[in-house]
Amino acid sequence: MLRIRLFDERASKMVKRGYIPGTVHTSIGQEAQVVGACMALAKGDHMTGNHRSHGHPIGMGSPLGPLMAELVGKATGVCKGKGGSLHLADYEVGSLGESGITGSSIPIAVGASLSAQVLGEKRVAITFFGDGTANQGVLYESMNLASAYKLPVIFLCENNFYALSTPSHTVTGGRIVDRASGFGMPGVRVENGQDVIAVYNAVREAADRARRGEGPSLVEVMTYRFREHSEGLRINVDYRNAEEKALWTSRDPIILFRDLLIEKGIATADEMDAIDAEIEQEVEDCATFALESPDPDVSVAFEHLYTDDYKLENVL
Repeated sequence: MLRIRLFDERASKMVKRGYIPGTVHTSIGQEAQVVGACMALAKGDHMTGNHRSHGHPIGMGSPLGPLMAELVGKATGVCKGKGGSLHLADYEVGSLGESGITGSSIPIAVGASLSAQVLGEKRVAITFFGDGTANQGVLYESMNLASAYKLPVIFLCENNFYALSTPSHTVTGGRIVDRASGFGMPGVRVENGQDVIAVYNAVREAADRARRGEGPSLVEVMTYRFREHSEGLRINVDYRNAEEKALWTSRDPIILFRDLLIEKGIATADEMDAIDAEIEQEVEDCATFALESPDPDVSVAFEHLYTDDYKLENVL
């Protein structure tokens, strides 16, 4: 969780300083649901993310350097500098990718789960999407197919109450979790998505069920993003009031889990401080690695695409 928090904070600074083109969408405040879900998976499982997905590959175990290099657009990035913030993928840890097109990564996870079923492998796939995407038709097509074939896939809704600035309750009828019943699959809602253990338990149960061949599940996690929809986004209306923000920031998942570890005697405050310092240095090193990495050469512009038939000399 701390890796995700500090990585996103550094990415935010790098956007403001002009090192990262465009903008980035951070998971600051939502780390518990990312880590709890990813830790409930096993090696070899697959994951697809969404537009707010720096944290998901980190939760799956991706090293920070190539991720930050990708944000900066460097040749050492996980996608060789061609994907950027919205299109991270790291097959080494099962991260099949993400997309700024909301909902587009959902059927990819379903396809991965279908391949596991066809090959007779005990792999599970999980796909993350937001409360806004919960109203996209592709989600229900995917849920229907997954249910009909009893595919080993978990649909996880990161409900942070807002699709950009649109309150979920103004555009969504009923509870998202209740839609699972229409497809004959279990649905569970984690009310305290700031509790990493609660999220882990819910997703672990869904993963175990999928691995037993009992089909898909829908998990809705109630969480909150502390920052704006994306870094640098200026919205003229204050759609979130001060009381709401204060309530959720008082439930910082990292502070809550730190306090729990100390309270249970699992770690001392000094040990936690040492972890903090270690991760801070790790993030510092990943930023240095990214900034010192070479830019992609123009000669490789058409490599690793759908086809390599194009020749640079025929285009320039």
